[in-house]
Amino acid sequence: MNTADLGLPVDVPSTALFTDQYELTMLRAALKAGTAGRRSVFEVFTRRLPDGRRYGVVAGTGRVLDAVENFRFDADVLRFLREKGIVDEETLDWLAQYRFGGDIWGYPEGEVYFPGSPIMRIEGTFGECVLLETVILSILNHDSAIAAAASRMASAAGERPLIEMGARRTHELAAVAAARSAYVGGFATTSDLAAGFRYNIPTVGTSAHAFTLLHDNERDAFRAQVDALGRDTTLLVDTYDVAEAVRTAVETAGPELGAVRIDSGDLLLVAHRVRRQLDELGATETKIVVTSDLDEYAIASLAAAPVDAYGVGTQLVTGSGHPTASMVYKLVARAESGEDGAPLVPVAKKSSGGKTSIGGRKWAARRLDSHGYAEAEVVGTGPVPEDLAGRQLLVELVKGGTVVAREPLDAARDRHAAARANLPLSATQLSRGEPVIPTEYAHGGSGS
Repeated sequence: MNTADLGLPVDVPSTALFTDQYELTMLRAALKAGTAGRRSVFEVFTRRLPDGRRYGVVAGTGRVLDAVENFRFDADVLRFLREKGIVDEETLDWLAQYRFGGDIWGYPEGEVYFPGSPIMRIEGTFGECVLLETVILSILNHDSAIAAAASRMASAAGERPLIEMGARRTHELAAVAAARSAYVGGFATTSDLAAGFRYNIPTVGTSAHAFTLLHDNERDAFRAQVDALGRDTTLLVDTYDVAEAVRTAVETAGPELGAVRIDSGDLLLVAHRVRRQLDELGATETKIVVTSDLDEYAIASLAAAPVDAYGVGTQLVTGSGHPTASMVYKLVARAESGEDGAPLVPVAKKSSGGKTSIGGRKWAARRLDSHGYAEAEVVGTGPVPEDLAGRQLLVELVKGGTVVAREPLDAARDRHAAARANLPLSATQLSRGEPVIPTEYAHGGSGS
């Protein structure tokens, strides 16, 4: 069958099947045992940052809120579960009425995080919380990985703008999420129109080599583009001979030419030559945009080059070598019994091999040094120390099943810029290193 015959929409109306089967089998067993309604606390955290990274970036929070709202088992989904024998009728009846009615707290989108940071806390009954594990992790792991790569690239670029252009290098829906995360991490624009449409991210784009090759010569191609888009357009100058193309571009558009783009060769050397040539031709305000498999290291190597903007694709949408943030979703506390008001007790995995977890319902705060910069991520249970009460990181996202913390994407972008600026200067180093601040644990209380 042609997959187009399935009529799959771009916007999936229900997120209920963005889950692993064992979430439903656990629910089925818990319903049978009478424990599905027991009050529970799950937390999202990562045990370590990707090798060599100094901080992580929380991204995807807004998408998580949408996913939780749309987590509904409609008739078609229930029919699928019944026909495949995945759950029994009792569980199907329960799922038909499913609406998340609990609370979610988390680091606000754009905030930085470190190993052990309780990035998101999900509270409610075991049944309603356990079903959200996979969809929450899939969003946060992907989006946070992209945002972290984007943040490193933005640090390397300094004040020079970054263009996200990785749509052709990943899944079509992942590309939209990647553009969103890149914007949070510091990118200025995207080439992906779906991202522009859905998230109001500024979009850019002019032409590829195919447009030049379409015409009998480069001059005809440049003339057609300038006639259509104006002198402020960006002309691609590396299809044949760069020096000749730059000369033709300025002759065609005049010194008012907006920019030229270089997509191949030794970018450092070519950028210097092009800048000198543009200035000699009187196009002193014409900007230079470079592309071609850039990552944060390549961007940093061009810091002294006369480059005005960078376009990044493959390395960005693959997390620059780290396509996941390795976050996990663990039960950290549950009620002693199913009775209303039963106190919470901490629970934790104690296996070997580095996969242990710390029990208890946690808070997190960032302690500052005498200069106002972050010096430690403090994570604890029980009462929050008075000196950290005003520095708590978790905010309420969902209350009683209702989203209470939606915000414009620009708010997350601005928050990230501020959070990164509040870290020690070594956070922006691209050399391999440990997390830029340590995680300290303050234990106390029962986790209730």
